[in-house]
Amino acid sequence: MTDGQIAGEVWLVGAGPGDPGLLTVRGRELLATADVVVVDRLAAAVLLDAAPPDAEIIHVGKSPTARSWAQEKINAVLVDRARAGARVVRLKGGDPYVLGRG
Repeated sequence: MTDGQIAGEVWLVGAGPGDPGLLTVRGRELLATADVVVVDRLAAAVLLDAAPPDAEIIHVGKSPTARSWAQEKINAVLVDRARAGARVVRLKGGDPYVLGRG
């Protein structure tokens, strides 16, 4: 950033097909160093154990039958936290690039 503040990062991590053991090594590394994890309901909850105990966990839903955050609001949180210098992981169930979602 130009004002001397260090910009954070946003990482998109796919949680895989459901079995927590199938998370990639890199995905686990990113979770382990995250300041903020933005997670949807399709990611196995046990994966959050890989995040530091003081990480901010933001549940954004993404359920067809329950209230979910709008994508624009999710994007705003990702950008806001990164601009504040945080390492942010957006943890999505499955492969985030299937059907062009990534």
